[in-house]
Amino acid sequence: MTEQAIDTTTIKLLQDNIHIAAYLAHPKQPGTYPAVVVLQEIFGVNAHIREVTEKIAKEGYVAIAPALFQRQAPGFETGYTPQDIETGRSYAMQTQASELLNDIQAAIDYLKTLPDVKKDGFGCIGFCFGGHVAYLAATLPDIKATASFYGAGITTRTPGGGAPSVTRTPEIKGTLYSFFGTEDASIPLEQVNEIAAELEKYKIPHRVFRYDGADHGFFCNHRASYNPKAAADAWEQVKQLFGQLS
Repeated sequence: MTEQAIDTTTIKLLQDNIHIAAYLAHPKQPGTYPAVVVLQEIFGVNAHIREVTEKIAKEGYVAIAPALFQRQAPGFETGYTPQDIETGRSYAMQTQASELLNDIQAAIDYLKTLPDVKKDGFGCIGFCFGGHVAYLAATLPDIKATASFYGAGITTRTPGGGAPSVTRTPEIKGTLYSFFGTEDASIPLEQVNEIAAELEKYKIPHRVFRYDGADHGFFCNHRASYNPKAAADAWEQVKQLFGQLS
């Protein structure tokens, strides 16, 4: 498939009387397209997340990346130094699962107003912090296909406190693909296995990918942990997953 020419812009979503910034990319070619919500790492809607949003749009989707730290740090985006990681984690710790889900739903509701968006099922993809949030977003009725990349803490916590996010597995509505690196110290193998077991237990359509030698952040070509082989395979799996939306 030839890559689509795309347009990009930044918009504002109104949610809880707060304007949530969001990066939007969509094909230039007239038509109607499936849509995907892109969920950031702890580093904000930075260059990598914008590039992923554009990459998805070039495949023939409308893609939107809402700023998940809008309440904590409007306009925040950063790089990958130890200080950046510390700052990003501090904002992530201040988020609430209910607010995050509301903001994602606001992005979906906005997409539904666009004439070039198909309205019968949406995709979601998230990385790092966003990978955890994507697991939660998979419980939203509109989400039919979810790609969760190396979401730490799914089995041990949820944003803002409460039962771990894995306990919401029975609420997942569509198909979920999850991606992990075997060298990721922040997600022990037993946690990956627990996620897989819960998805199997509740008969959620799913696949769990474990990449030998890959570390946390292996999909991000801006990070030292980038693993081109694992990233390339994961991208092919994501395209297959989101093909269900077409």
